Amino acid sequence: MKLHELKPAAGSRKAPKRIGRGTGSGLGRNAGKGEKGQKARSGGGVRLGFEGGQMPLFRRLPKRGFKNPFTKEFSVINIDRLNVFDEGTEVTPELLLSKGIVNKSKNGVKILGNGEIEKKLTVKAAKFSKSAVEKIEAAGGKVEVI
Repeated sequence: MKLHELKPAAGSRKAPKRIGRGTGSGLGRNAGKGEKGQKARSGGGVRLGFEGGQMPLFRRLPKRGFKNPFTKEFSVINIDRLNVFDEGTEVTPELLLSKGIVNKSKNGVKILGNGEIEKKLTVKAAKFSKSAVEKIEAAGGKVEVI
């Protein structure tokens, strides 16, 4: 096989509609737009969400609540997940991300105090719960807010 002999598989490529190229093309006369009306005109059609004058769905549904655009979202993990690290390790958000404990560091990591920790670790995170700080320090570790 040579380069000039290459061809796409039969039926894998569909020819584009050649609109307004005479009746022989199958899309002549009205160019596949039917007879008259708003959608047949040039630039015709209605805006997004328009329902022919009926009250649109997005205006019929009640609007509730408030979404704070300045809110900070943290990746949250419990203290018992830190037991996978060796004694004396410095646990950082980057390390947690590389180990797959945290999926995505949003605005940082928050450590919660659910569970127990058996190892002496230095933990660096954006936020800690009070119980997490107590448990880490009780195990002989250190807490650093970054």
